Amino acid sequence: MAATGSAELERIVQARHHDPFAVLGKHCTETGQDLIRAFIPDASEVAVIEGNLTLQRIEGTDLFEWRGTPGTVPDRYRLSWRDSANHEHLVHDPYCFPPLISDFDLGLFAAGRHRHLYRVLGSHLHEVDGVAGVRFAVWAPNAERVSVVGDFNRWDGRRHPMRSRGGSGVWELFIPDLAPGQRYKYELRSRASGEILLKSDPYAQAYEVRPDTASTIAGRTGHAWTDGDWMAQRRTADWQHTAMSVYEVHLGSWQRGNDGGFLDYRELAHRLVDYVTGLGFTHIELLPITEHPYDPSWGYQSTGYFAPTSRHGSPDDFRYFVDHCHRNGIGVILDWVPAHFPKDAHGLARFDGTALYEHEDPRLGEHLDWSTLIYNFGRNEVRNLLIASAVFWLDEMHIDGLRVDAVASMLYLDYSREEWVPNRYGGRENIEAMEFLRELNVIVHDEQPGVLMIAEESTSWPMVSRPVDAGGLGFDIKWNMGWMNDTLSYMSHDPVHRRYYQGKLTFSMLYAFTENFMLPFSHDEVTHGKQSMLYKMTGDEWQRFANLRVLYTYMFCHPGKKLLFMGSEFAQGIEWNCSQSLDWYVLDYPLHSGMQRMVADLNLLYRQQPALHRHEFDWRGFEWLDCNDAENSVLSFVRRADGQFLVVVVNLTPVPRTGYRIGVPEAGSYEEIFNSDSALYGGSNLGNGAGPVDSQPHAWMGRAHSVAVTLPPLGGIVLRRR
Repeated sequence: MAATGSAELERIVQARHHDPFAVLGKHCTETGQDLIRAFIPDASEVAVIEGNLTLQRIEGTDLFEWRGTPGTVPDRYRLSWRDSANHEHLVHDPYCFPPLISDFDLGLFAAGRHRHLYRVLGSHLHEVDGVAGVRFAVWAPNAERVSVVGDFNRWDGRRHPMRSRGGSGVWELFIPDLAPGQRYKYELRSRASGEILLKSDPYAQAYEVRPDTASTIAGRTGHAWTDGDWMAQRRTADWQHTAMSVYEVHLGSWQRGNDGGFLDYRELAHRLVDYVTGLGFTHIELLPITEHPYDPSWGYQSTGYFAPTSRHGSPDDFRYFVDHCHRNGIGVILDWVPAHFPKDAHGLARFDGTALYEHEDPRLGEHLDWSTLIYNFGRNEVRNLLIASAVFWLDEMHIDGLRVDAVASMLYLDYSREEWVPNRYGGRENIEAMEFLRELNVIVHDEQPGVLMIAEESTSWPMVSRPVDAGGLGFDIKWNMGWMNDTLSYMSHDPVHRRYYQGKLTFSMLYAFTENFMLPFSHDEVTHGKQSMLYKMTGDEWQRFANLRVLYTYMFCHPGKKLLFMGSEFAQGIEWNCSQSLDWYVLDYPLHSGMQRMVADLNLLYRQQPALHRHEFDWRGFEWLDCNDAENSVLSFVRRADGQFLVVVVNLTPVPRTGYRIGVPEAGSYEEIFNSDSALYGGSNLGNGAGPVDSQPHAWMGRAHSVAVTLPPLGGIVLRRR
């Protein structure tokens, strides 16, 4: 039965009605007649095509009605009208279609358990009774009215008000005759204040190119995946005991076109895969490519949670990128940001006029350091957005892992703040965030076995990379920020003083196997005044390069998976600048090209020698030979696997050392299989490459046998027993 009171009609005219389907569309009147009512601003005349029936204007409004014999008009009918410019329009009436989202879906969402929510909310091509169109759905429980606006209705919030799905807080509308690529947003009227808000769709799977902020209707994917073999082996891959070397990339500044513009995903796929394959990396890690409005945020202030940024092309272009990586044996990890979101007016901030996704209390709801907002992890629907986003990238885009940004900021209520609200037990731990992370990791591993969840967690929070059922957070890997900070601090000292800081290098082995660690030299270390990796090193030009070479040697031989940010592999001199391409021209200079060649050889050594990767997460793979020679600033250790071993020695001063004696695990003849001081890399070529070094029954370092070797200045060597 249609609502016919003048107050109801007035609410439609004023765009304040929460249930437009009670007024608009086709209804049966109390007298048994059929009633068709439409509200079309700027229409001069309106008719129903089926039966060629003219609707009459309700005086003083843009409401039009027809009343007549039941059955005259079919359930799905079309309206034609002329606008004030005498242009004719012909579309199906959106208000003659039933609700399309099931109560089951709404119930799962309310409980926070709809893993594939991106298939329900957002905009989706759909067909009802043979009529094609787009189904829109959004969560806005505190809105008085929500409308879909776009080019198709002149961005007029009166034209397409949505249907409220009651207590779920979800609004939906099927608009026939729309096509992919059209722009849209949601216009919301706050129930509390009457404020009109214009928001992008957080569940959209495509957006305009920034600085424009509209969502766009995504078409059905036309990409045919060809990575079946990769996806099958991923499910059972023994990643803990195989080499994993990650090349961290910001797609907008790795390389650019000749005109200085962004490269598209397809061109990036070919260039990047060729490059990282040549250097021996096993994975690419992308700084966030979820849609974001502000370039200098590097993607860390996302407003689109289910859409690759349109800066580099379409969603199918990105699918091609991932597919091409997989076909060439390269895994793809995505930097993913559930820790905070920006305050942009078109985004999630006060989405329906209230603190819907964030906390109302700024002591809980805002990161002062970043001027961003914090998700309310205690709210089912908010957790569901984030979990569905994670599943989307792994399922729809075949991503191999998520690097979860800023986990520490999620775990601590007092993170970088003077005023904070304790948890219900009086502590500083964010219990809701902890429970969210555990739920996230359980669901991800259940949905996509074999994917990796990687935590950037900078504190000593226990058991980050231990299973949830054992009391951990459930991540697979944790970035070893302590190792990174201590190592770079050590390398910042002049070699003459390094004897006083030996403990900064040895301390990592006191906790190296308490987590599954990755050793990161990431984007965060080469920007904001921290200098490039090269210029963190001390000394003249030759010493800076030698320091960096020995640092990378130490990194690749130390237990833990590896990560290196783009440009660091060839020792870019200036800090990373996200607004321009890397300085590829420096590869014309021998020291830079030598560094790149050395990184390729380190990756090869790491992959080919099981001793360097088989036991990165337990003591079976490591033992010290001597960690106490601070006077000479020398470290020596053994890496083991499968009954084989390598001896690693690093000399962290520019003083060459001949006849330096080290104990060895077994008697025999030892050959030098890697030397960071090789002339191939720009070094002085001092070492033990002339021939094998035979051990002697000379007890040393608690070993029955030892060898006397030459240690290059600021160099690292790797020895293997023949």
